[in-house]
Amino acid sequence: MSDMYDLVVIGGGPGGYSAALYGASAGLKVALVEKDALGGTCLNRGCIPAKAFLETAAVKRHVDHSADFGIEAGGAPTVNFAVAQARKQKIVAGLVGGIAAMCKGRKVDVFNGVGSLGAGRTVDVSMADGSTATISGDAVILAAGSVPRLIPGFEVGGPILTSDEVLDLEHVPERIAVIGGGVIGIEFASAFADLGAKVTVLEFLPKILPGLDADLTSIVVRALKKRGVDIKTGVKVSGWSPAGQAATVQFGEGQSVEVDAAIVAVGRRPYSDQLGLAGTGVKVTDRGFIEVDQHCQTGEPGVYAVGDVVDTPALAHVGYAEAIVAIKHMLGENPLPVDYDRVPMAIYSHPEVAWAGLGEDAAKEQGLDVVVGKHPYKFNSRAQIVGETDGVVKVVAKRNPDGTAGQVLGVHMVGPWVTEQLSGGYLAVNWEATVDEVAAFIQPHPSLSELFGETMLSLTGRDFNG
Repeated sequence: MSDMYDLVVIGGGPGGYSAALYGASAGLKVALVEKDALGGTCLNRGCIPAKAFLETAAVKRHVDHSADFGIEAGGAPTVNFAVAQARKQKIVAGLVGGIAAMCKGRKVDVFNGVGSLGAGRTVDVSMADGSTATISGDAVILAAGSVPRLIPGFEVGGPILTSDEVLDLEHVPERIAVIGGGVIGIEFASAFADLGAKVTVLEFLPKILPGLDADLTSIVVRALKKRGVDIKTGVKVSGWSPAGQAATVQFGEGQSVEVDAAIVAVGRRPYSDQLGLAGTGVKVTDRGFIEVDQHCQTGEPGVYAVGDVVDTPALAHVGYAEAIVAIKHMLGENPLPVDYDRVPMAIYSHPEVAWAGLGEDAAKEQGLDVVVGKHPYKFNSRAQIVGETDGVVKVVAKRNPDGTAGQVLGVHMVGPWVTEQLSGGYLAVNWEATVDEVAAFIQPHPSLSELFGETMLSLTGRDFNG
């Protein structure tokens, strides 16, 4: 006889714990199964510890330039990576403990083990202590997350690392190859360049950050190169060989680079192969993603899937949104599906990147007639005050029949703290606001957000800084 719940969630990452807590807040009796630590990859081995390192890198960068502000730091700063590691781990431990406390407060039963889905929405749990348990739910949510993808011949060990192992480094390697120029790779490249490493980025595609608006990409590339990052695009890695304690990575047409560490950052794969889905109606693609409908339902009645195990943007906040949709649907509340084309996106490199909605090229590829407005950060008073003037705000709007700018289709930013500035642009895109409507909003002065307002104002045909 199994213990019965209203909801059983397999996976304690962002999609899983948010589903458990949101479901409990709706009065459901909830069980949460997690094989490792609550918070999943994002909190323990992903976005949170990585951003902690990026903040360490930012502090180092500020100290390097403190003389520009009249502050004499007394020589070149050194990096005590052990302290940075301890600070990172303290942040992670505090947040993990917070999730555990919230689960306890909302009477969510947490099972520390591997969950396997069986018939009739039963879940067999192989507990970490060697025991087993069987639980059942009126509904089950699969939220097992993802793991780093590997490249044949680049198995983890020695100088070969993934995003998981990087976060446990005891020191900053002097020379680093980042294999992959996507979001994860560029964030690591940016952080380690600021921490003093010589970084080489090896990207198979013609440009880094594929899918990012070209105007933003060019600024990121320029900023990275200014800090000594060697970016090689259109090259394929072919192997590596030991070079003492280091490694020689081969790529392209007979090219190579000697490094002390090689970070494989070529994306992540869904962790669906240990969910015991055989014999259920849950369908899995040849890439390992669980197939779901617009309400995150699988082919098995009462079973949902959210987060990285489904083929949607692998972002914590997308997992949160999908969890809400799934819970509302199982409660019969007919929720609106997640609009994945308008999800807010962020890259925490230096400079930061943030956007929502269509880029200029993407809009044109869809056959849309657009009007584009752009304003650089170098003319913004707050940007000059903080000493961060590289960047631009770009707005893509639909062209009205009379030639004026109409509905806001996309807002794209690169520059200082743009990840904290995107909310206005995100709302404009998702509420299908017009340029005139958004331009009427008042921005505080002096502020970085003024640039967003001024870009919108310029699209009305009149502005301050034209």
